Amino acid sequence: MSARLLVVDDERAVRTALEVNLSKRGDEVTLAEDADEALRLLRARPFDLVLTDVKMPGASGLDLLRRVRQSWPETPVVVMTGQGSVEDAVAAMKAGAADYLVKPVARDELFVVLDKALEQRTLRAELVQLRREVTERYGLERIVGVSPAMVRVYEQVAAVADSQATVLLQGQTGTGKELLAHALHYRSRRATAPFVRVNCTAIPESLLESELFGHEQGAFTGAVRQHRGKFEQADGGTLFLDEIGEIDAAMQASLLRVLEVGEFQRVGGTGTLTVDVRVVAATNRDLRAEVAAGRFREDLFYRLAVVTITVPPLARRLDDLPLLVDHFVQEIATREGRVVPPPSPDTLARLREHAWPGNVRQLRHAVERAVLLHREGEELHITAVEEAEAVADAGPAPTPVPTPVDGRPLGEVLEQVERAAIIQALRAAGGVQAQAARDLGLSKSNLHYRIRKLGIELADLDYR
Repeated sequence: MSARLLVVDDERAVRTALEVNLSKRGDEVTLAEDADEALRLLRARPFDLVLTDVKMPGASGLDLLRRVRQSWPETPVVVMTGQGSVEDAVAAMKAGAADYLVKPVARDELFVVLDKALEQRTLRAELVQLRREVTERYGLERIVGVSPAMVRVYEQVAAVADSQATVLLQGQTGTGKELLAHALHYRSRRATAPFVRVNCTAIPESLLESELFGHEQGAFTGAVRQHRGKFEQADGGTLFLDEIGEIDAAMQASLLRVLEVGEFQRVGGTGTLTVDVRVVAATNRDLRAEVAAGRFREDLFYRLAVVTITVPPLARRLDDLPLLVDHFVQEIATREGRVVPPPSPDTLARLREHAWPGNVRQLRHAVERAVLLHREGEELHITAVEEAEAVADAGPAPTPVPTPVDGRPLGEVLEQVERAAIIQALRAAGGVQAQAARDLGLSKSNLHYRIRKLGIELADLDYR
């Protein structure tokens, strides 16, 4: 791909030679004989790179370099110095030059240096764009709402985002805790480092230690190679521990040690590893009540809850509902390439009457279904949303419970009853096995065993 190059040199022969060589390889070359002319050209149009001599009448190449760095910081500058002008090269690099060349410039070296500088410019531009996209996606601006409860949340996030304190996000499922965790990370000085998420309920207890802290080769059956855990992966950045209230007592103790001293060992390892990680945790439980009940360590709770941000349920911020609906309609319609009218006031009034047990996530799904089912020329009316919500609230039809009057063995009937009960509990818990186990009065390990025994799979749940 050709590049737009500005070549600046007071010697006409040098300018011409550079123009010939660079044009032959496909670059678009513009020539300037001094720094003043170069600045006029830069104000008139953008360039991908400036190649300038250092020694010129009037303003020097170093003066031009400083002006370019000030006014067009995304444009790399490569300087050319005479033989023995090491001081000029050093001064240029300190002033922000992308690289330097020594005259007379060899063609191959010229191409290599320019290609390297242009590649770095492209990478920087991609990084700037990536940061912009991340900010747009995860910044506070993406968290919709003007209700007093949400304004308080914004103020807390803005106040603590750039601190090193651990943060505990409390709130019902679907309130947007993960989005807030992203906002905490990307508004902090750690924004360019990794953001690593761990769903503590999605990983079996027996594997959670390895997932968080890593393991050495041969540490256990199946450990065929060394594995870096989430703490190592998040080094320098943020580790988001979602559903922290579900971890068992042993893991609570291990996590407490890392938070206290910043050190841990891989499973099966002997060396101590040190990481610099900011922990953000989230839970839909009342951890104070869990501490009082003896299910969660008090010392770990206080380590996690240096700052506690409580995210309100949608039912407590219904003034935000019209804004949320409008936001979701625009977002989903744009994504799907559809033209969808805004919902009517009657639709919004009906939506405010709904309980929204699934909070903002449930509202978004309702809007998404309405947009996808919308017919061109029709209003996005309450019937479409209401009918979709009726299906979502009711969930899949319950599995019929058989009776032992059909002549089958009692064991087979009981197994089917047990299977139906477990599936219904998992559906009600949104697939969270820890919650389903509590609802059924089972331990998590017992529920895992029964799920495997009965061959229950994710497809059987259909809880979305």
